[in-house]
Amino acid sequence: MKNVTRIPPDGELNKKLANKVVLNVGLCIALFDITSLKESFIIPSDGASHTVVHFRYIVFRPFMEEILVGKIRTCSEEGVHVTLGFFDDILIPPNALQHPAKFNETEQAWVWEYDMGDGNKHDLFMDAGENIRFRVTAETFMETCPTGPSTAQDSQENLDGKVPYKLIGSINEPGRLGIE
Repeated sequence: MKNVTRIPPDGELNKKLANKVVLNVGLCIALFDITSLKESFIIPSDGASHTVVHFRYIVFRPFMEEILVGKIRTCSEEGVHVTLGFFDDILIPPNALQHPAKFNETEQAWVWEYDMGDGNKHDLFMDAGENIRFRVTAETFMETCPTGPSTAQDSQENLDGKVPYKLIGSINEPGRLGIE
């Protein structure tokens, strides 16, 4: 038997890159376009055709000091954990919250003690599901590739707690930052 099989490069590129973090580049979202296709070749003992493809990819990597709007995912003593829907690894640490703020263990929420100006204070809770506007203040890339041969248990222990791309935010400045 014989067949001519079409393997579109965009499908292969999305399969390879979509929803993956590329070190010091960002979170790959989707293929934008293919700018050129070069020569194809076949590697001995591999029946697949290999083609050099030049392409542009949509990547999520906000600028430092950029203001984003997300939703509060959870709160912990570590800070306020924010999601953008497609990206969940955002933390606003306690020192970057509005001051004075305290963690309410019972409600599992951060509370901003808002000064009403007349000597009275009003507690504003940062509850899960609320929109929050924050400034990106830092980003962290971490290599999560395997370092060598190991057992499945070793690999899982090494990956626990490692996040390949994480953002740190702030809401402790005057203006339109904070709970919306």
